[in-house]
Amino acid sequence: MSYHETVNVLQGLCQPAPSPFERSEWFALLADAGLAPLVVLASDGKGDAALALTEANGRIEPLRHWYSFTWRQLAPEGPRGDALLTDMARQLRGRSHRVTLWPVPDEDGSATRLAAAFRSAGWAVRREQCDHNHVLPVEGRSFAEYWAERAGRMRTTLKRKAKKVDVEILMQFNGDIWDSYESIYAESWKPEEDQPALLRRFAEDEGAAGRIRLGIARHEGVPVAAQFWTVENGVAYIHKLAHLESHKQLSAGTTLTAALFEHVIDKDRVDLVDFGTGNDPYKADWMEQVRPRFRIDCLDPRQPRSWPQLAKRCLTSLAP
Repeated sequence: MSYHETVNVLQGLCQPAPSPFERSEWFALLADAGLAPLVVLASDGKGDAALALTEANGRIEPLRHWYSFTWRQLAPEGPRGDALLTDMARQLRGRSHRVTLWPVPDEDGSATRLAAAFRSAGWAVRREQCDHNHVLPVEGRSFAEYWAERAGRMRTTLKRKAKKVDVEILMQFNGDIWDSYESIYAESWKPEEDQPALLRRFAEDEGAAGRIRLGIARHEGVPVAAQFWTVENGVAYIHKLAHLESHKQLSAGTTLTAALFEHVIDKDRVDLVDFGTGNDPYKADWMEQVRPRFRIDCLDPRQPRSWPQLAKRCLTSLAP
């Protein structure tokens, strides 16, 4: 097992990547944005496994950004991969008293595998849900069939408002359109972006790879709503969306979202649409399933620095 301060060692691992956020290119973007990688690499002679981590806040955390939908291990499936994960977890006890991993999915068994590996390595592990992931399994439906199952108020809104805006969907990066997106976002209800240059570089890379779906809605020539999606391996990812509050009455966001859903369902023929993390009520209007995202908090009981937090866990568990 070895530690690395560069993400180059991740190239070729876990191919194809289960999402955009496990690709070596994504981790390279994070490193370029200023995050300090701590990559743990293990090998059994037949294959490799890795954990892309960083040291922050007095503990070891995932190498991730709040743009990331998920974080997970880069390890082969089955007993071999589990053994490599346990070996890495064991060695991490010599690096820190605490490892906290999030947001980890479990529909593929990742949260279960990681929690088991750290427990086997001697850590005191607490696994708890930390977020929600709204998704739409398309299940072979056309957009028309999907849309017919939406709430009546949504269908009525689109019928009444769709002609008030002009929609354009691009499958390549466009700097002018991205500038419009950033302007709309700055004037929307959304919180201020953290490292918007990182998202732009990601969008440029996705455009170069042919995965971007960049949507813009205009009213009388003025951009009033914009959205950034990507498509790969049968999944459409909704990364960012924003509309001008000053033009809220146009429902341009609804019109643009419907147009992008139609595009990815009928043209890209995706199997799943992923709305990322967050439990915003409006997501339930568009999506049909909610998947949990987990935090796996690991404390080493042999290290005194862990004892106050372990005591707090015990008190919490005893509370009525």
